[in-house]
Amino acid sequence: MEKSVNKQKIYSGPCALAATFAVFASKWKPAILYHLYQVESLRHGKLRRLLPEVSQRIMTLQLRELERDGLVARKDFQEVPPRVEYSATEFAKTLLPILTDVDNWGRAQIVNVEAARRRYDEQHG
Repeated sequence: MEKSVNKQKIYSGPCALAATFAVFASKWKPAILYHLYQVESLRHGKLRRLLPEVSQRIMTLQLRELERDGLVARKDFQEVPPRVEYSATEFAKTLLPILTDVDNWGRAQIVNVEAARRRYDEQHG
């Protein structure tokens, strides 16, 4: 199993906004965090069932990156068969209001984004 995570430096300039989005703005991290906020902890397989579009490899990489950034805690029970559970850290919960605001904006504005894309595509073929 691949063990690499994205080890690029997060904050490399004056823009804290860009640094913040670098932590959680990937295709699946917000959805993973959303599901971990809902319960005390989840196993990898349960997360996969909740997000069936995510491959096992991508789920593992995203969880490792979230763990590395301090947003997800991984608990290995050292059992046979192996049992590992993931949970949102208290630190991760500080992102909840931000993700909620982004979600609310998306729900309210996605129709405008879709309309703008249609107009653009019509004009630019």
